[in-house]
Amino acid sequence: MTEKYENDGAEEEMTVELDIDGEIITCSVVTIFTAPNKKDYIALLPQNEKGENEDGEVWIYGYSENPDDPNEEPELRYIESEEEYEIASDAFDEFLDNVEFDEMI
Repeated sequence: MTEKYENDGAEEEMTVELDIDGEIITCSVVTIFTAPNKKDYIALLPQNEKGENEDGEVWIYGYSENPDDPNEEPELRYIESEEEYEIASDAFDEFLDNVEFDEMI
């Protein structure tokens, strides 16, 4: 996993490069969140060659950082259990609902 920090004026966008079956896919980080099961997850927006995401697909992975070494690269974990994925997905949906509500206020 490679993290890139791009500064486009006042706003920074964090991207992650994933190696999936030998293909490097750049993803924008949507958010990192904690689900009710007390585990951390990361929501990624995969981009095409033009740096766009046309279908709105979001990938969710388990996420962990080494608390003893903040400079160590975070670890992403594939969510194998359907039950755990549902928990993470529901928590991400709740995050989106809250963001939409906050934008309306």
